[in-house]
Amino acid sequence: MTLVTTGLERLIQEKDLQKKIMGKVAYLGHSASVDRNYTIGVYHLKNIFKDRLIKFLGPQHGLFSNVQDNMVETKDFVHPYFKLPVLSLYSEIRAPNDETLKDVDTLVIDLQDVGTRVYTYISTLGLIMEQCQGKDIKIVILDRPNPVGGEIIEGNILEEKFKSFVGHARIPMRHALTMGEVALYFKKYLYPKVKLEVIPMKGWKRNQFFKDTGLPWVNPSPNLPTMDSALTFVGTVLFEGTNISEGRGTTRSLEIVGHPKIEPFSLLDKMKGDFKDWQLEGFTLRPMYFRPTFQKHQDSSCGGFQIHVTNHQKFRPWRLGQYFLKKFRQELGEDFQWNKNPYEYEFEKISIDLINGSDKIRKWVESDFGQKELSELENKDRLTYEKLRSAILLYP
Repeated sequence: MTLVTTGLERLIQEKDLQKKIMGKVAYLGHSASVDRNYTIGVYHLKNIFKDRLIKFLGPQHGLFSNVQDNMVETKDFVHPYFKLPVLSLYSEIRAPNDETLKDVDTLVIDLQDVGTRVYTYISTLGLIMEQCQGKDIKIVILDRPNPVGGEIIEGNILEEKFKSFVGHARIPMRHALTMGEVALYFKKYLYPKVKLEVIPMKGWKRNQFFKDTGLPWVNPSPNLPTMDSALTFVGTVLFEGTNISEGRGTTRSLEIVGHPKIEPFSLLDKMKGDFKDWQLEGFTLRPMYFRPTFQKHQDSSCGGFQIHVTNHQKFRPWRLGQYFLKKFRQELGEDFQWNKNPYEYEFEKISIDLINGSDKIRKWVESDFGQKELSELENKDRLTYEKLRSAILLYP
């Protein structure tokens, strides 16, 4: 196993990099902003910059990654140990305002993303870049691995009219970029006037998943407990747009899907014959029953499946997720429902369309069309994205 050195670890080790971070510093991080010894980044930033570190910023879920999802906001507070202000970027504001950026010369961002368009840290990044464009504030990204690898791209390109806090730019669901590369992509194609520097990793290869890096896994948000949950999330996040549980309220959230009226053993029998035709491999479905302790179907017994990843290179979670939506809808009939509740501060478009970045995928689920038509939707504009993406890649 080749050990990967993160941008944070390089900043700790290399004095020349420290000298590039000028003036007063703000730090955007969370619980997964750790070195290989599990020491959190706030300690290191305070040790390096001392009184030049003037504030912390928190993304969705907060600086401590202890707040739940979907419009459960975090408040501003004073860090109980460091006695510095912690300003929320997931409250009445999601883009930094003048008060957030007051007195800041350099904004250091160290967030563990998970490589999926709807995961909101890259939206927070985009909003920061938009607000800092034209200002005398330098953004420095401490890069980290994409846990689901940097080669495999999945999902349709977001349509412009479906831009939201879970879809900041016209990229596919599984975009195969690191956080630093996303920043470079945004600068090149959206915010060319922003002052940006990326401190790349050392040792990371595009074909590596998080398990290959030698780095410790810390939940980047409350409901991604394992390395594999970051991979299954590419597909199971789709169920946030339905009344089917994605396992929140269990210890294996986003690896589990189910509903009180699903009988999983017979449903698995019906599905097995489809997997080869749909090119679904690299996983095993374990029929199970589970009882969520909060959110959908709280305290109700749900039948469903845990997705066990057996081959990371072959597994295509987005495709499996779309297949699941179609099969669950067929199985449940009228008991299957799209989630009509407000979703990430959007009150008009339904959540499944925001998650998919299109209404065409939902209409495909509701139709009699099969895998051929899904592939056509997925691959539309893919070559354009791949060309744009190739111009900003940092790693082999």
